[in-house]
Amino acid sequence: MIIYIHGFGSSGEASKAKLLRAYCQENNIRFIAPSLPTIPDLAIKTLSELIESYMEHEPVHLIGASLGGYYALYLGDKYNLKAVLINPAVNAPETLERALNHGVNYYDNSSYEWNEGHLEMLESYEIEEPNLENLLVLLQKGDEVLDYEEALEVLEGSKMIVEEGGTHSFEGLERHMQSIKRFLGVALKL
Repeated sequence: MIIYIHGFGSSGEASKAKLLRAYCQENNIRFIAPSLPTIPDLAIKTLSELIESYMEHEPVHLIGASLGGYYALYLGDKYNLKAVLINPAVNAPETLERALNHGVNYYDNSSYEWNEGHLEMLESYEIEEPNLENLLVLLQKGDEVLDYEEALEVLEGSKMIVEEGGTHSFEGLERHMQSIKRFLGVALKL
């Protein structure tokens, strides 16, 4: 089972989620991309419940983008799972401080409150020493939202694909599907 964890203001219907869903359907890989609550504690609780329920029956792997990469880093450590991090927000509390007092859901342009309490929740999910062997990190230097060098520094020693150019959305993710599949060791479910 692959669980995709979307980023801040995103949803399980974002472009990366749709791309991954289609790839997994074509390759008989079980996949879920839940649309998560904007409140970090609730998002982590939801993801933990999903992971625990699936782990009873099959291996679970995580793919997280941006804030979802931060959550995947925490949850991968907590449950000893392999995780693919796509332009991850490795310093999410600091990065998302600039979003204080407003949040916009890109799915329907609705707004929600993002406050200091949410940043404090994020701080409680920081990982001091991630298990680098369980990580594949995909970075594009052209990320206009996050400084890719922060992820390079924090996750040094993990498997990495670092590309020139690109954007925060990570252009051309489809080029890396086989690498992701190999890293996760996903077995086809027939």
